[in-house]
Amino acid sequence: MGPRPAGAGGRGRGGPSRGGPPTRGGAAAGASGGGSAVYTTSPHVTTVGVKRTAFGTSGRRMEVYTNHFAVKIPEAVIHHYDVISPSEKTLPARLNMELITTLQLKVAANIFTPRAVYDGRKNLFAARELPFGPNTPSREFEVEFNKKTYKIRLTKVAEINPEVLARFLEGKQSHDNAVLTAITALNVVIRMEPTLNYPFNVRSFFTDKETKDIGSGIVLWRGYFQSIRPAIGRMLINVDISTGTMYKSGSLLKLCLEFVGRSDQPLALAPRRGFPDRERLRLQRFISGIRILTKTPGEGQQSRTPRVLKKLSTAGASDLTFTMREGGTMTVAEYFQKTYNMRLQFPEVLCAEVGSGALIPLELCVVPPGQIMRKQVPPEKTKDVLDFATKRPEDRLQSIRNGLSVLQYGQSEYVRQFGMVVDEAAGALTINARVLDTPTLRYGKGSRQPTIVRVSEFFLIDKKFYSPASIDKWVVVVYERQQRFNANNVREMVEGFVAACRDVGMVVKDPNPIVRWENGQGNIGAQLREAGKECMTKTGSPPSLIVAVLPEGGTDIYTAIKHFGDITMGVATQCLKSSRCFRAKPQYYANVSLKLNVKLGGINTIPDPPSAPFLTDPNNPTIVMGADVIHPAPGSEGRPSFTSLVANVDSDTAKYIAASRVQTSRQEIIEDLGDMAHHMLDMYMKYRRGVEKKANPVPKRIIFYRDGVSEGQFKQVLDLVDSRRVLEACQKLNIKPTITVVVVGKRHHVRFFPKNPSDGDRKSGNCPAGTVIDRDVAHPTEFDFYLQSHGGLLGTSRPAHYNVLYDENNLTPDGLQSLSFALCHVYARSTRSVSIPAPVYYADIVCTRAKNHYDPNERLDFSDSATNLEEGAADQSLDKFKRGFKPLHQKMTTLMYFS
Repeated sequence: MGPRPAGAGGRGRGGPSRGGPPTRGGAAAGASGGGSAVYTTSPHVTTVGVKRTAFGTSGRRMEVYTNHFAVKIPEAVIHHYDVISPSEKTLPARLNMELITTLQLKVAANIFTPRAVYDGRKNLFAARELPFGPNTPSREFEVEFNKKTYKIRLTKVAEINPEVLARFLEGKQSHDNAVLTAITALNVVIRMEPTLNYPFNVRSFFTDKETKDIGSGIVLWRGYFQSIRPAIGRMLINVDISTGTMYKSGSLLKLCLEFVGRSDQPLALAPRRGFPDRERLRLQRFISGIRILTKTPGEGQQSRTPRVLKKLSTAGASDLTFTMREGGTMTVAEYFQKTYNMRLQFPEVLCAEVGSGALIPLELCVVPPGQIMRKQVPPEKTKDVLDFATKRPEDRLQSIRNGLSVLQYGQSEYVRQFGMVVDEAAGALTINARVLDTPTLRYGKGSRQPTIVRVSEFFLIDKKFYSPASIDKWVVVVYERQQRFNANNVREMVEGFVAACRDVGMVVKDPNPIVRWENGQGNIGAQLREAGKECMTKTGSPPSLIVAVLPEGGTDIYTAIKHFGDITMGVATQCLKSSRCFRAKPQYYANVSLKLNVKLGGINTIPDPPSAPFLTDPNNPTIVMGADVIHPAPGSEGRPSFTSLVANVDSDTAKYIAASRVQTSRQEIIEDLGDMAHHMLDMYMKYRRGVEKKANPVPKRIIFYRDGVSEGQFKQVLDLVDSRRVLEACQKLNIKPTITVVVVGKRHHVRFFPKNPSDGDRKSGNCPAGTVIDRDVAHPTEFDFYLQSHGGLLGTSRPAHYNVLYDENNLTPDGLQSLSFALCHVYARSTRSVSIPAPVYYADIVCTRAKNHYDPNERLDFSDSATNLEEGAADQSLDKFKRGFKPLHQKMTTLMYFS
């Protein structure tokens, strides 16, 4: 239905082990931390990362629940088939599932008894060999669905013997393609039932039993994640709750009005009534790709086949003309009047253009329920999503247990026919954990306690920074209206700010800065430059610090300020929210001082050497690096990925520098890692030689933490080591440090819950900071562990998963666990231990700040939902982003500007 313009038509993880003795340079002894329990895998087993040879033993013992359930794996052979639709391009997974369901139930029910399971793409698994006939491994079927015929060819490609999987779980088999395929098959088995019955997204599915309307046309649904995971000696199912963001069902017109914030004004979407093109594009980005049904005018019925919305028209139905096949032109409104004798209620409102080219008035479009929004959630709705998703540990564990009644493994015909048995009666597994000793930190002279064991939370009372910085001349620029943030507000802010800095040992030479009020709609760079000139005129020297007071929603102002300070002028900037400055408590400014001190070259705290001997060993200088890659949001076309590398330059692993680059979109390998690593190593040696006056400036050890890698990308990251980018940087500098590479993952659904509530964090109920698990749910053959290094504030904390990919330092499990835990305590911006080692955290921050390297006046579009949907849209190619990426100002290359 609807007018058509003329011409419209319808990881394999095999490979050699990277463990064992160092390959060059003579590795130092493993990190201290006590003895480790020996673990033995078969000698012939190879791993992608370092082979596990031991377990950790240090720390206090504790029992925890985990969101895993034991599962008995099949005993019979599983038959693997490749699925091809020769006559079709790539189809949506949901349509593929419907085609295979039709094939099994209607087209060839006699062949598919019992029914096979399908992953929605290429893989189909059967509990028995499909009877295609003697010596016939392949067969083609014709499936009619929604009045269209699809050809589907199934070809047998392998038989999976579960014995291979059993041997892998016992440490007697490498994690090769056969094991990977077996695990994939079991995952498809457990997901088949819910995938057929509920909206799904990769490994999660969602139900409408618990929902929340958060406005802007978005409704949240509670979902369940499930994944088969290999563990030491057994197979487990990892079950967790998840959150689905859904388009609000019902009228598409109402959904659009909600998104633009004009729910009761349909004509707000009429270009003739002043609906701006900028807002039309923003709305188009939000709803492009949505499936819609159409109402039949006069009959009130809906079409059965959904159509995909491609874009919005630039004019309303009464102004939008098209050429008819028989010749002549007509407006969309006239078409519906002539064809259906229907006068549109809102003829001035936009139309939806669907994939076939048809133009349909928004008032005739209906959004079916359960449609996942695969776009970035608008920033203003992030808190609503977090509120819905966040549950205290005891509540989350109960929701997971309740989820078994939805999953119903025992009732699933697919789970039963493949011979899998989930031990639901035993409930969530109880496993053993250890709580590591908290490292001791050292503060500066004048502190009441020069060293302190940092618990999960404390304040800066009576503590001085280890190396406090000095504030010489500074200016305050207020971007809030003077009526809202007047001279008295500024005086109170300055007094609180100065007092907090002095309390922690920082020197503020001039407690009366220059103050200016500016308009945030103006040229921010020019305004800050004028503030600097005024400081120069009045004091004889430029400011070493610019403090900016921002209004709510001042994101663009913030970006422009950071570009001016970090890129253009090389001056430290500190942004404060005006709302936080009103009658702010001393702790607020104390938290600000944490960021400010390191931006100005100071050091807040260092690990006490006895607590981190591997990091502070004077005979084996160690550089710790953190690397990250951040990709554009789903649906964002033309946006690049950003990379970063962060490393310490001092002997106490507390003072870090950073480098950032722009590269090919969604590429996991860091293209410029070699150049960035060369810069870090060079700066490390210059600092030790020139500032610390060390006789041995050359690093002997490198600990390289890599963030943001999923399990399926391990091999890619290993290629990062194979290509020797870091090693090549060392060779150019003629140094030979030994290297350890550790992947730190947070994109998983493993959770731990204290079995005894008294063992948990007293405020959040989470496992205490320092909880480590390297046995029951760990990998059968590789050196990995989970470390929950923070107590958490809200909800259930997620432990970090550490996987050692490469090790020339012969680190023991206890040594690497204590080393990583210590690094979680030296994060400069927090008075609590954080969830991942500080250099990894910094690398993540540097990536998110990469957009600040672009001149804000050039107006490159960095919105997460940005996509070039319009013909003639500006070419925002990778080359353009690379050309526009400005280098860091020389003065900032030695400072923690990113803090």
